Amino acid sequence: MEISNTTRCPLCCSEARPYHRDVRRDYSGCQNCGLVFVNPQFFMSQENELKAYEHHQNSPDDVGYRTFLSRLYDPMLERVAGESRGLDFGSGPGPTLSVMFEEQGYDMTIYDPFFAPDETVLLVTYDFVTATEVVEHFCTPKASLEKLWDCVRPGGYLGLMTKRVLNRERFSNWHYKNDDTHVCFYADDTFRWLARQWQASLEFVDSDVVIFTKPIQQHEGSA
Repeated sequence: MEISNTTRCPLCCSEARPYHRDVRRDYSGCQNCGLVFVNPQFFMSQENELKAYEHHQNSPDDVGYRTFLSRLYDPMLERVAGESRGLDFGSGPGPTLSVMFEEQGYDMTIYDPFFAPDETVLLVTYDFVTATEVVEHFCTPKASLEKLWDCVRPGGYLGLMTKRVLNRERFSNWHYKNDDTHVCFYADDTFRWLARQWQASLEFVDSDVVIFTKPIQQHEGSA
C-alpha cells in the first residue's frame, strides 16, 4: 500500500516524502536534513506519554544505567572544566546523569517537562547541556532543539544521545522505532545540518552520541 502524500519536515521545513509504514504508524523522511519522523496523526496524547515514562525504572543506584549514560558522561567530562555549570534536559523520573556530574563537583540543574517542569531554568545559560534519550521524543524538534541550544553559553557544549538512522532497510527492522514515544529519528546528516545552522563544531563521539560546541562569537547571518 502506498504511503500518504508528502509533508513538511518539522525541523528544516523542507519537503519530506513517505519513508516507511508499519502496522502502527507512518513515517516520513526529509529530503534536505535527513530527519525521519512520525506523521503527527500518530502522536500519543500527553497523558499516555506520561504513563509510559512513569514505567521507567532508572535511578542513580542502577549500575547498568550509569554505564549506559557514561557514553555521554565520559566524553563530556573530558571537555568541561571543573566547577562548570550544567543542565540535564529531560532528566526523567529518576535523574541520574546530573547526579553523576554532581559527584564530580559540577553544579547541576535538571529540567523535564513532566517531572521537573520549572521552565525558569531554561532562561539562563550553562557551560554544558546534556540530553540523553530525549530528542527522539520531540514532536516539534525545531523549537525544542533551539531551546536546548539557547541554554548553551558561547564556548559551551551540547551533548545529545540518541540512536541514529542508518538507511531505509535497517529502519524497517529497527526496534528503536517501535517505542510509541519515539517520533523523531536523526541521521548523521541531520546533525551536520544542525551544526551548519548553529555554526557549531560537531563531533560524533559514539554510535549514538554527538557533541556540539557553541562558537564564542556568532557570525552575522547565522540562524
